[in-house]
Amino acid sequence: MGLTKQYLRYVASAVFGLIGSQKGNIVFVTLRGEKGRYVAVPACEHVFIWDLRKGEKILILQGLKQEVTCLCPSPDGLHLAVGYDDGSIRIFSLLSGEGNVTFNGHKAGITTLKYDQLGGRLASGSKDTDIIVWDVINESGLYRLKGHKDAITQALFLREKNLLVTSGKDTVVKWWDLDTQHCFKTMVGHRTEVWGLVLVSEEKRLITGASDSELRAWDITYLQEIEDLEEPKPKKIKESSPGIQDTLETEDGTLEMDEAPEDRILSCRKAGSIMREGRDRVVNLGIDKTGRILACHGTDSVLELFCILSKEEIHKKMDKKMKKARKKARLNSCKGEEEDSEINVEMTLQDEIQRVTNIKTSAKIKSFDLIHSPQGELKAVFLLQNNLVELYSLNPSLPTPQPVRTSRITIGGHRSDVRTLSFSSDNIAVLSASADSVKIWNRSTLQCIRTMSCEYALCSFFVPGDRQVIIGTKTGKLQLYDLASGNLLETIDAHDGALWSMSLSPDQRGFVTGGADKSVKFWDFELVKDENSTQKRLSVKQTRTLQLDEDVLYVSYSPNQKLLAVSLLDCTVKIFYVDTLKFFLSLYGHKLPVICMDISYDGALIATGSADRNVKIWGLDFGDCHKSLFAHDDSVMYLQFVPKSHLFFTAGKDHKIKQWDADRFEHIQTLEGHHQEIWCLAISPSGDYVVSSSHDKSLRLWERTREPLILEEEREMEREAEYEESVAKEDQPAVPGETQGDSYFAGKKTIETVKAAERIMEAIELYREETAKMKEHKAICKAAGKEVPLPTNPILMAYGNISVSKIELEESLLVLPFSYVPDILKLFNEFMQLGSDVELICRCLFFLLSCFSRTLTKKFFNIYRLAFQDVIGFNMAGLDYLKRECEAKSEVMFFADATSHLEEKKRKRKKREKLILTLT
Repeated sequence: MGLTKQYLRYVASAVFGLIGSQKGNIVFVTLRGEKGRYVAVPACEHVFIWDLRKGEKILILQGLKQEVTCLCPSPDGLHLAVGYDDGSIRIFSLLSGEGNVTFNGHKAGITTLKYDQLGGRLASGSKDTDIIVWDVINESGLYRLKGHKDAITQALFLREKNLLVTSGKDTVVKWWDLDTQHCFKTMVGHRTEVWGLVLVSEEKRLITGASDSELRAWDITYLQEIEDLEEPKPKKIKESSPGIQDTLETEDGTLEMDEAPEDRILSCRKAGSIMREGRDRVVNLGIDKTGRILACHGTDSVLELFCILSKEEIHKKMDKKMKKARKKARLNSCKGEEEDSEINVEMTLQDEIQRVTNIKTSAKIKSFDLIHSPQGELKAVFLLQNNLVELYSLNPSLPTPQPVRTSRITIGGHRSDVRTLSFSSDNIAVLSASADSVKIWNRSTLQCIRTMSCEYALCSFFVPGDRQVIIGTKTGKLQLYDLASGNLLETIDAHDGALWSMSLSPDQRGFVTGGADKSVKFWDFELVKDENSTQKRLSVKQTRTLQLDEDVLYVSYSPNQKLLAVSLLDCTVKIFYVDTLKFFLSLYGHKLPVICMDISYDGALIATGSADRNVKIWGLDFGDCHKSLFAHDDSVMYLQFVPKSHLFFTAGKDHKIKQWDADRFEHIQTLEGHHQEIWCLAISPSGDYVVSSSHDKSLRLWERTREPLILEEEREMEREAEYEESVAKEDQPAVPGETQGDSYFAGKKTIETVKAAERIMEAIELYREETAKMKEHKAICKAAGKEVPLPTNPILMAYGNISVSKIELEESLLVLPFSYVPDILKLFNEFMQLGSDVELICRCLFFLLSCFSRTLTKKFFNIYRLAFQDVIGFNMAGLDYLKRECEAKSEVMFFADATSHLEEKKRKRKKREKLILTLT
C-alpha cells in the first residue's frame, strides 16, 4: 500500500457571540451562597451561567452535540437538570460544573423537567408524549407514564400527596397516582392546547393557560379530607349524589367521565377565569417560590403579573365589600325602597387573584423566572428573542408597583444573525457584522473589544494595516470605520441595490464591489484631509465601472490580479480581464445561481458553490469543469480556500461545514456543531483558524490541530456514528412479562447500553474460563500432593473490575442473552453470602427475575422434574389411598367426585333423549 496523503484535523475550539439560545428556558441558580444574582441560560448544546451584576459569564456546563431544551435547578440549589433535544437528561453539579448523571429514556426532545419537594425524584416530559419519573439518588428510571396523545407541556409534583399533574398539547390535563402509576383523572375542559399550569393556594387551586386569552382556575377537593365513606355508601353515591358527582360538567357544557367515586383521589371544579391582556396563546405560565405572584406572557414583549391573596387578605376584602353593600342598602331604604333582610356578597375569582402590573421588555420574551429577594423585592429575569438577557425588579407590596430594569447583558452577542465575518491580517482580531452592529472580537480571549452601530451588513473586510474596516450594506452603501476610536469615518453610496460582495485587490491598493444594480465597481484607497483635524484620513474613490446584464452576486480577484470572476443571477460565472475589462470565460453548469466562490492561491482553480447544493471545481486556464460535487443537503452559502493550499471549506444551510480536497475531489471532514443554517465563515490568513456564524446566533471557532487525519479512518468513524444513531432510533421494548398498561420500562437502548452489555458478557466469559482453570488447578494440586502456584489472568491484572454505570445497568441487563443469566445468578448468590453490595445485587436480581421469569421457570422445572418425578408420583398415590379410606369410613363421596358423577349422569340422559328423537 502506497503512502496516503495526510491532512490535519480541525476541531471545535469555542462558542462565542451567544448570550442565550431560544429553545430552552432561563432559571435563577444559587451559586456561592447567593440567590438572585446568577442565572443559567441555554446556549446551543452548552449552559452558560451569567453573573447579572457584572454581566460576565462565570461558568460553562459543557454539553455534547444536542441542543439544550429545558433547565430545572434542584430544590437544594446544588444541581441543575438539563434536558436535550435528543431526549437525554444530564444532571450537573453547580459546584464543580461536571455532569456525572445521564438519563436516557425519551425518543424526542425534553419539554419539561420538575423536581419533587425533596429533590429525590425528577419528572421529565417530552415531545414523544411520555412522562418518565427518575430516581435521582439511585440514578435509575422508576417508571414511564403513557396516556397523553401529544407533546407534554408541563409536569408538577404535589407536595403533600404522591401525585403528579401533567398538561399537554392534546388539550387535556391528567392526574397520576404515583403509588399505582396510573392516570386516575383526565380534565377535558380545554378546547385548545394547554401550554402551562401552576398549583396555588396551598395546592387547592390549579391555574391553566391555553391558546386563548383566558387563564382558567380549577378548585381541587381532596376526597380523603372528606369523611371516609362506609362500604354501602358508594352505591348510593353512584345512583344519585348532588354533592360529589360521577360526571363533572365542564365549561363548554360537555360532561367529563370519571371513575367510580371510591377509586377517585380528588375532584376538580372550574372556579372561573382570569382574563389576560394579551390575545395570543400563553407561552409560559409561572409562579414564584412563595406561591404569591403568578406571571404569564404570550408571544409579545409583555409579562403580566397577578397577586394571589392570602385568606386574611380575602377576608378583609370581603368585609369591605359587605360594608359597602350594607351602606348601599341603607341608602336605598332611606329612599323608600324595601331593605333586604339578608345582604349576600358573592366572592369572585377576581377577589382572590388581583392584577399587579405589567413588565414591558425591549423585545419578545422567550422565557422568564421569578425570585423574591430578602428585602421583599420581586426580581424577574427574561431571556429575549434577540439574544439578550434583562433583569427587572419591583416591589409588589406597593399600591402601584413600577418595574425598573436593573441590569442587561448585551455586549456578548449580536441582536440578529451575523451575515459577514472577516479575519485581520495578524490572525488576532475577528470582525462580525449583523443587521444593526459591527463587533470586533479578540480571537484568543473571545472578548468583544469594539461595538459599532451600522446598517444591515452583507460583506466586510479589514483595510490593509488593520486600523479600519469597510462594510457593504443591504442599501448599497459602503461604511468606513476607524477601529481605534470606533467612529464611522465615511458613508458612500456605492450601488443602487444591495451590495452583495467585495473583494480586496491582491496589491492591497483598492477593492472591487458587486451589487444588485447589475454593476461591478472598482475602488482605490486614498488619503484625504480631515475637516475636523489637521491630519489626513483614509477614504475611497471610484475608478471604473463594469456594467452587466444581470444582478451581481459575488466577485473575486485572482491572486495575480489579472482576472476578475463575477457570479451573476443567470447561474453563470463570467471571467473578465482586470486591465481591459474584456470578457475571457463563461462558466456555466449550475442549475441555480452561484452564491459563493473562491480562487486558489496559485490561480489555477476556481471553486463555485450554488443554491443547487453542488460545488463545481473549474480550471481557470480553459474554464473546463474538473469535477462537480454534491456538497450539502441544502444551499451552499459560503466557500473559501485555505491559504497556500488546494483545500477549501464550504458552509451550507444543512447546519454543516465541510472540508474538501480540490485536487483529489475528496471530502475530508465534516465540522458539526451549529443547530441552524450557517450564513458565512472566515479562514484566518495562516489557515489555523476558521470562524463560522449561524442562524442560531452563535459564532464558532474551529482550530487546526497537529493530529493527522486519515480518510479511511474518518469514513469508518462516520459509519460508526450512523450505526449508533440507528441503534438509538430502534423501538424500545417493554419489560418482558409486563402488561401493556400505563406504566412502561423507563430506560432506552443506546450505544452505551449495548457496549455495557458487551462488557458484562466479557466478564461472564472470563468468569467461566477462570472457574474451569480453578477446577483444573485443584485437580493438579491433588495429583501433585502439594500447592502449585496459580497463573494469573493478564486481562484481570490489566483491568481489575469491569464496571457498568448505574444508569446503564437495567437496560444493559435487558439486552443480555439468556445463556449468561444462570451464571450471573450463581455469582449473585456468592456475592450475597459474602455480604457485598447487597442493595445493588437485589436490584439486579429482581430486575432479571421480572425479565426472564418464564424462561427461568421452564429451565429449572425441566431440571428438577426428573429428580422429583418418583417423589411426586408416590405422594399422589398416597393421597388417592387416603381419599378412598375417608370415603369408606364416612360412606360419602368427595364433593369434586360427586359433581363429576352428576355431570356424567346428565350427559348420559341427554344422549338417550337425542337417540329417541332420531328414532321417532
